[in-house]
Order: sequence, then structure tokens, then C-alpha cells
Amino acid sequence: MYMDFHTHGKLAKYLPFSTEYTDWLLREARRAGLDAICLTEHFNTQQFDTLYGYIEARGQKNGDAYVFEDAGGLRVFPGMETDIAEGGHVLCVGPMEAIREMNRRLEPHKTKDRFLPAAQLLDLFAEYPVLVGAGHPFRAGGHIPDLPPELLMRFDFLDLNGKDIAEDRQRTEELTFGLGQRLGKPVVAGSDTHQAVQYGCIRTCFEHDFDSFDVLAREMKAGRYSICIHPDAEVKVRTAGLLKRALKEVHALGGDYVSVLLSRGGESSAVLAAKKVVL
Repeated sequence: MYMDFHTHGKLAKYLPFSTEYTDWLLREARRAGLDAICLTEHFNTQQFDTLYGYIEARGQKNGDAYVFEDAGGLRVFPGMETDIAEGGHVLCVGPMEAIREMNRRLEPHKTKDRFLPAAQLLDLFAEYPVLVGAGHPFRAGGHIPDLPPELLMRFDFLDLNGKDIAEDRQRTEELTFGLGQRLGKPVVAGSDTHQAVQYGCIRTCFEHDFDSFDVLAREMKAGRYSICIHPDAEVKVRTAGLLKRALKEVHALGGDYVSVLLSRGGESSAVLAAKKVVL
């Protein structure tokens, strides 16, 4: 079972939610060879609750996952990416009702000057049946590795992040796996994609299928998985970044980036050209 632990359902946090764009992302995730994704949207994105309400309404609930038959049976596990005051991002994955309720409780802390310290955020997460991860712990500007040991031990997993792998694979692997070994915590893979060309740059391959967080936790802790890095991960991430910036510029100029991206046939020439670059 191929799973991506770190994905987004919007092009950018400050852009409006688009059902067409999200549907496209889900279809492309399946086409990239993924069986499941953790949807870890930024906690302070515009229309967070609208996005997750859409996933809940459109997907067929199976265990803790939401199955999208029009995306080839892709399973979507709810999650969230939250900033901390110290600098850095914390991932959590868990039942839909828990994710949406935690997001509502975080409403007063969604601006940079009001981000919660890690200790307080972890205390909040501890009230819910969620798994907590250190998102891209060694990315510039983040300070998760500098947290006190007692806080680091409260993480359930570490994120080996596709964007960081594309920038410097050796450094990212050495530091992330090194921290995982010191803490005795599993390291799993997430693409960190906002733009579908990036799907598949890195994947977590579990030995068994599952649809619940209890089984996910068990399989992860038992180490019954491997991490697959695409040989062209750097190209996939770079191409996705270029396309993302171009689409954001379309929006800034008053255009409809979704219409530019997609055509009635399914994909625009821009997307197909980007995929040819990757291939």
C-alpha cells in the first residue's frame, strides 16, 4: 500500500478553496501510484473547514479513511499541519471529527504572532486520538530538533519530506533518520505537494493495506514499511514549484487559475507539458 503522509488540498493557503482543483489533485494522486494520502492542509488556510467538509461529504467513509471512487479508489486520511511559536511545523493525522474540532479550537492562534508554543500544541493534540509528526524537521527556519527531549519524545513519527529530499537528499536523509534513531521514532515519507506533479516524488510503502489509524500506528511502529524515492524526485519537485508559481501569478493578475490548469478534456496543455518535463 503506497501512502503519502504530507499533502495539501489547495494550491496555496491564501487562495480560495476550489472543488475542481481538489478533485484534480485526488485523481492525480491515484495516477501517480498512491493508494492513500494523509491530507495535512495548513491549519490556517482559507476555508479549512469547507475543504474538510467537502472531503467528508464526497468520500465514502471506510474505517477512518474517505474513499474516492472517481479518483480510482484513493483513500484520504484526515490530518493537519500546524505552525509552532518556536518555528517549524507539526503534523497530525486522526479522525475527521477530531481534526475539524482541533482546527476550530486553534482559531485564535492562526496568525504568526499568536502561534502556540510546541508544548501547548502537543497538550491540545493529546486530548484527541491523533498521531503527531514532526514536519520536515530540518528545513531552514524550523527549530523542532532544538525542542527539549521530553517534547521530542511526544512525537509519533518524523516526516522525510519530498521537497527537502529534492533540495539535498544526503543531508535530509542523514539528519532525519539520525534524529529518528536517537528518539526511537519511525520516519515516514511525505511529498508536501500543493501541486499534483509533485505526487510520487517520495512514497511510504506499507506491507499491508489498512483503513484505520489504529492499524496505521501499529504498522508504522513495527516498521513494516519502506520508503521509495523517485529517481527524478528533484525534477518533479522543481517542475511542480514552477507550475505553482505560474498559477498563483494567474490568480494575482485576476485570472482563473483552475480554468488555466484544466480543460474539458481533463488537463491543460500546460499540465501535459509539465509532465513531459518530468518524464
